[in-house]
Amino acid sequence: MWVEIIFGLVIYRLVRRFFSDSDDPIDFGSSGSNALFAVAARLEAMYGGKAYVGLRIPDPDTASRQHIDLVLLTKREAVVVSVLNASGIVSIDSDGTWVCTGVSKHKTQRHPDPLLEAKKQVAVLESYLEQRGVHIPDGYLSFKIVCPNPDFRTIHPDYFPPEVVTYDQWSELKPQKKNISGWIKDYLPLRSDKKESQESFQQNLDFILSSAPMWDRLELKNNKHLLGEFMEFKGKQDDIVLLRDIKRSKVSRMIIQKTSMFGLAHSKLQVLYAPRDYRNEGTSSLDLNEVTVRSSTEVLFQLHDTNKVQKIKLSSIMLMSLSP
Repeated sequence: MWVEIIFGLVIYRLVRRFFSDSDDPIDFGSSGSNALFAVAARLEAMYGGKAYVGLRIPDPDTASRQHIDLVLLTKREAVVVSVLNASGIVSIDSDGTWVCTGVSKHKTQRHPDPLLEAKKQVAVLESYLEQRGVHIPDGYLSFKIVCPNPDFRTIHPDYFPPEVVTYDQWSELKPQKKNISGWIKDYLPLRSDKKESQESFQQNLDFILSSAPMWDRLELKNNKHLLGEFMEFKGKQDDIVLLRDIKRSKVSRMIIQKTSMFGLAHSKLQVLYAPRDYRNEGTSSLDLNEVTVRSSTEVLFQLHDTNKVQKIKLSSIMLMSLSP
């Protein structure tokens, strides 16, 4: 009897391993990507416009790329939003450093002056936009720091400048048809009698921000998101051969669907091949192909805020977008 039981358990584990649709045990602990997308979605719902998440803007001064959490573009202004997922009792040192105590029993976290960093991001973004042919009017580009963590606490909320939106303030924001003082200004970059010029200005900004370098992103089940860098596929050799043409120089995004072949779990990838050079706007057509591989095939993905590399099965991924 024991032989039958052990044999049954072995068969059960094998079947569960190869045919189960359960999610990978993905560690979201150090990644604030979900907070970024949650803040972006709420801002879009409250103020309209479009939020561009996970930008990587070239910084000529450092010969590197400046990470920007998100940019909210509305008809009135563009706002660089820094999402600081700080928790505990937060205070500000004399040098502008944020000190978070009570995060754990024996740990204190320190965040270098977030305002100084946000101002740098605004300057880098403005320079980038002007390099791509858009002159930004004075006062059109601003910044905010949002603290969406419900464990954010402060003893002296008045110590925080108006550019900082604490958790209490964030939780009390309501959808508005018009502007909110200190957040979205009643400001138009061009005269109201030049509606066509204003729309053209808005469309140029939208195109530039949508085609700007960004982190690669994964959309997982249960509305989970990851930002980082796609590295490679891992799996059976015949599957890897089918996936060899999926490169960031060619592929814009992949929509992944589950399918079944001969009782085996597979994933169908709808691969969108898109032009990568923003200078070729409207001159190249999109091409959609389909590739079917085993669902156990893994994506190696390095998170944007850590050196950790995640191994994620295709069966757990709904959408993958690759930045040029």
